[in-house]
This record gives sequence, C-alpha cells and structure tokens, in this order.
Amino acid sequence: MRKLLLTLLFLPLSLTAQTPQLAPASLPPLSQAGPLGADLFTRSGSTGMVLVVVRGKEVFFQGYGETAPGSGKLPDDKSILRLCSLSKIFATDLLIKLVHDGTLHLDDPLQLFAPGGVHVPTWPGRAITLKDLATHTSALPREVGRAPHGDPHFTFPDYTFRWHWLPRQRLKYEPGTQALYSNIGFDFLGDAIQKAAGKPYAALFAERTTTPLGMTETGFTPNPAQCNRLLQGAHNEGPCTDTQNSVASAGVYSTAADMTLWLQYLLGTGPIAQDPAAQAVYIDPHDLIHQSGLDHPGAPSGIGLGWLHQFPANDPSTITQKTGGGAGFLTYIALNQATHTGIFVAVTDGSIETHINLFKNANNILLALSGFPTIPIPPPPPPSKTRARRTTPHKRAKH
Repeated sequence: MRKLLLTLLFLPLSLTAQTPQLAPASLPPLSQAGPLGADLFTRSGSTGMVLVVVRGKEVFFQGYGETAPGSGKLPDDKSILRLCSLSKIFATDLLIKLVHDGTLHLDDPLQLFAPGGVHVPTWPGRAITLKDLATHTSALPREVGRAPHGDPHFTFPDYTFRWHWLPRQRLKYEPGTQALYSNIGFDFLGDAIQKAAGKPYAALFAERTTTPLGMTETGFTPNPAQCNRLLQGAHNEGPCTDTQNSVASAGVYSTAADMTLWLQYLLGTGPIAQDPAAQAVYIDPHDLIHQSGLDHPGAPSGIGLGWLHQFPANDPSTITQKTGGGAGFLTYIALNQATHTGIFVAVTDGSIETHINLFKNANNILLALSGFPTIPIPPPPPPSKTRARRTTPHKRAKH
C-alpha cells in the first residue's frame, strides 16, 4: 500500500495549457491523506506537523512528530500555530468585505488612509492603491529593514515606525507594472482597512471573520494557556506574544481545528462561503515587466488578492494557494475548487535540513486527493548536518 501511495504522489504531470484536465469522475479515499502526510513529514525533517484536508463534506486531520523536541507528545488539532504569511489572505478577505460594503474600493489610493501630514510616495501620475498593496505590485520593498535585536517575531515595525519610514522612500518603478513580494505592503493594507472600518483591526477581524466562523482560537493575543500549546521547533524562536503590529502581514495565531473551519469557508462547503471575488485572479503575470518572490510552489499563472494561482484558469486542476514562513514555521494552504478540496499544512523546523520543497509536495497531495496527476519534483540534495533557520533576519513572514 505504501508503494502504491508513493507512486500516486509522484506520477508524471500531463497538465498543459493547451490540454486542460477533465474533472475526475471518482476520487481516491480521503484516508490516503494519512500515509501521504506521513511521507511528507518524514522527508521534511520537521519536529512537528499538522495536516488538514477538507474535501466536500469530508474532513481529515492528522498530527505528526512532536509538539516540541523531546516532548513525546503528538501535535493535535488544538496545538497553537503561527500562520505567518497566511495572515495575508485573512486581510484580503476583510478587504473584499469592506469593498462590498462600499466602505472602500480597490482603486483607493493609500494616501486616503495615511495619518495627517504623511505623504505616501508616488510615481509620476500614479499613486499606490489598495489593489497594488494586495497584489504585491505597490513598488514598495519586501521589508522596512532589520528588526532591532531582541524584538519578538512579527512585532516590528509598529504603526508609528512604518508611517515615519514611508515618506522617505522613492519608488523604483511604476506601481502595477512589476510584482515584488512585500510584507510591509500588507502592513499598510491592514492600516488602511482599520482606518476605513473605524475600529481596531483585531476587533474587525473578530466581528467579520472569526466569530461568524466559530474560530475561537484564532487571533493576535494568545493567553498563557494558549502559548503553552504553541508548537516548538528545533530552535528557540523567542516568546509567544502579542503580534498586533503585523495583523495583516504575518501575525495571526490559529489551530488546525480553526483552520478546518477556514478551509470549509474558502471552499464553500460550510454554512458560510467566501465571496468568489476574494480568490479571483486580478493580474496576469505575463502583463508585468518582472515578478519576484511569488513562485515558491511554482510559477504563478495568476495573481490575486494575497492568493496566487497555478495552472490555467480553465483547467479543473488549477490550484489557488498561499505560502507562509518564519518564526520556526512553514505554513501552506492550497485549494482545488473543481473538487472542493483544500489542504492546510504547518510544520516546525527540525535539526536536519532536507531542502524539501514543502509547498510543491503539498500540492501533490492536494492533486492526488483531487484525482489529478501530480507534478514531478526533482529529488532534493543530500541532507546537511545542520539545519538552516527558517526565519529571515527581519523576523518577518518568509513567503
């Protein structure tokens, strides 16, 4: 059985832009997610991993490894996770809700939401818009700079620092013409959402997202009991603390149980469904001069609001995905809407660097469970003795 499942995971891909795949007539049993996840965990070299798969009304969950090195305790669906850059798709969900309320518009310039007296840099004849921020095409850099030594993860830069920093920047190209993955861009998007709504982002997030969906342990201010349940990797990543300085870019904490509810919302299989506009393609990468930092799971075929798409839009096997990483975690969420199947995976770093591409391998699990051929992935190089840290020098979201 194991040999059969591994063969399924690494079947050659026959998807092409010219020959779309047909939606599968039948699907493999969802129980296959267990051994496929076990293989992914083993090859990842991670300390701990949680895997959630939702397909229609079916739900699969499994924890692998340990909650912390040497704990001997299996991660469960109540283990606390850092979602890192998956926070961005929560922000764009709020963005679309406010657009539909008429509270703001995608083409609103960021300048409308700036503090009094602060000038947002522009390109001649072109201002940075909320859509630019949400699609990584704002011409802002990835980060504002290195976080001060000792700052906890996802606490830098704060509101005052970033708005003081912004007017001193000069845009290197016209917004909307190139894509560069930008964490600071999403920080400003969160600020704009908060100002437009007239209430703190965390309060809006609870009111419009977590409370309606029943996501009781998703937020930015974990209490001591929750922090005791935070998964720990092989390295000391500092304290579990308030991350409201990066609410829209990287600061969300959650659990696998809550992410199951989020997947059902995204797939439209729960009591509440997300507006399709939140997952739509807004930019064709071929229309851009250049893109950087958007291709960790593979080259995108479309750029959405926080989301990236892979494979042609008219192909039922198309994947809508978002990556995350930092603070000792890698996180990933991917959807196949043709079969109403979605996957969420979070891993903590281990002591061995295997160089496995977690995102591409998770895509293969999604494709396999959706009944589509999978993507050939070259074998990783031999493991090194010391695992590289999975955090950036800026202690920000990695992907």
